[in-house]
Amino acid sequence: LQDQGWEPLVRAHVSVNPAKLKSHRQRWNVRPSEMSKKTLNPIRAIVDGMKLTPNPEKPMIALSIGDPTVFGNLPTDDTVLQAMKEAIDSHKYNGYAPSVGYQKSREAVSNFYSCPEAPLEGKDVILTSGCSQAIELAISVLCNPGDNILVPRPGFSLYKTLAVSMGIQVKHYNLLPEKSWEIDLQHLESLIDDKTACLIVNNPSNPCGSVFTKDHQHKILAVASRNCIPILVDEIYGDMVFPGCDFQPLAPLSSDVPILSCGGLAKRWLVPGWRMGWILIHDRNDIFGTGIREGLIKLSQRILGPCTVVQGALESILNDTPPEFYQGTISFLKSNSEICFSELSTVPGLNPVMPTGAMYIMVGIEMEHFPDFQNDVEFTERLVTEQSVFCLPATAFEYPNFFRIVVTVPEEMMIEACIRIREFCARHYRPRSQDSHELDQ
Repeated sequence: LQDQGWEPLVRAHVSVNPAKLKSHRQRWNVRPSEMSKKTLNPIRAIVDGMKLTPNPEKPMIALSIGDPTVFGNLPTDDTVLQAMKEAIDSHKYNGYAPSVGYQKSREAVSNFYSCPEAPLEGKDVILTSGCSQAIELAISVLCNPGDNILVPRPGFSLYKTLAVSMGIQVKHYNLLPEKSWEIDLQHLESLIDDKTACLIVNNPSNPCGSVFTKDHQHKILAVASRNCIPILVDEIYGDMVFPGCDFQPLAPLSSDVPILSCGGLAKRWLVPGWRMGWILIHDRNDIFGTGIREGLIKLSQRILGPCTVVQGALESILNDTPPEFYQGTISFLKSNSEICFSELSTVPGLNPVMPTGAMYIMVGIEMEHFPDFQNDVEFTERLVTEQSVFCLPATAFEYPNFFRIVVTVPEEMMIEACIRIREFCARHYRPRSQDSHELDQ
C-alpha cells in the first residue's frame, strides 16, 4: 500500500480524533429514566409505608385486594375453562397474532357489544393485555406531555400512575357520596381548559361500587359535548350490577362525543390473571378520523398484543358462558354488600355508602370521634395491628377519611371482619365532649 501511495488515505481512515477520546466515560453512570422515576402507584406507596403487623391471635382477613379469585370462593364457569382447554388442544394459537388481535377474536367482541345505537365492527376493537393496557393505550393515543386529563376522585389510582409517568397533568373532579357517588358536574366543567385532552369516566366505579343512571350519564355527555372533550370510559365492571339497578354503557347514549370504551374479561368472568382486555372505538361522527385508529395500532405494536390462547377461546367465552354464572356472582356480591352495609351502618363513627355494583363498598370515618388516629391511613393500620383486618385507606384513591372494603370474600369471613371492625371502633370511639358541645352552642 505504501508503494502505491495509499498510506496517507489509510492513516486518515484509521486516525482517532483526540477530542473524541476525552468524551469516553471514565466511570459507570447508569441512572433510571425520568419516566421510571415519575411512575408511582399511590396504593403501593401508601401500603408499603404502613406498619402492617397483624394480631398473631387472629387470622388475617384481607379486604384490600381487588382480585375476586383470592379466596377461591368465586371460580370462573366451567364453560370458560373448557374454551381455554379447547384453544390449547387445537394447537392453533401458539404463535404471534396481529398486535391488535386476531380478526376473528376482535369480531367476537364487536358482535358481543354492538347495538343499534352504537354499532361496532371488528375494526373498532383493539385487543389488549388486560384492561390496564387498554387504559394505557387510550391515554397514550389521546394525550401529549403537558396536556391534562380529568380523573374521578375517589378513583382508580392507575389513571394517575399512567398519566404522570407520561408527563400528563391530572386534574381530579369530585364524586359526591351523598348522591351515591355521582359526578359533581359543575366542578368537573370548571376544570376544563385548552390543555384538557380527555375525560376519564369509570362506571361502575372502583372504589365506590356505584352505578350511574342513564340520566346522569346524559349530563356527563353534555359537558363533554359542550367542551369538545373525548371520553375514555372504563367499563371493566360493566354488567356487574345488583338486581334492580341497570348498567347502561355510555357510548349508545351519545350521538356526537367520541368515546374509547375500555373493558375486559377480568372481573365479570373472574379471570384477572388471563390478561385479556379491549378498547371499543365509538366514533360515529368520524371525529377521531384515521389518526386515532392508526395511533392505537402503532402503540399496540410495542408489545405485540395479548395472550393468543385466550384470544382463541374468546368467542366461546363470550357466547357460551351461561347467564346463571353471571347471576350467581352478582347475587353473592349483593348479599355480601348488604351484610357489610347493615353491620357497619350501626357502628358509631362509621358511614358506609351502599353500593349498587362492582365489588366494593366505601366507608366514611368520622375522624373527630377517633382522636387516637390522625387520618384514615393510621386508622386502617391499627385495624390490622389489633384485629388482623386489612381495608384499603381511601387516601390511596385521593379521598381521605374513608376506607374501601372488597366484598368478594366468603360470607363467614365478611361477617367476622365486620364484627372485628365493630370491636375496633368501640374501643377507639370517643363521643363529643360536653365542653366542645357547649362551645358549639
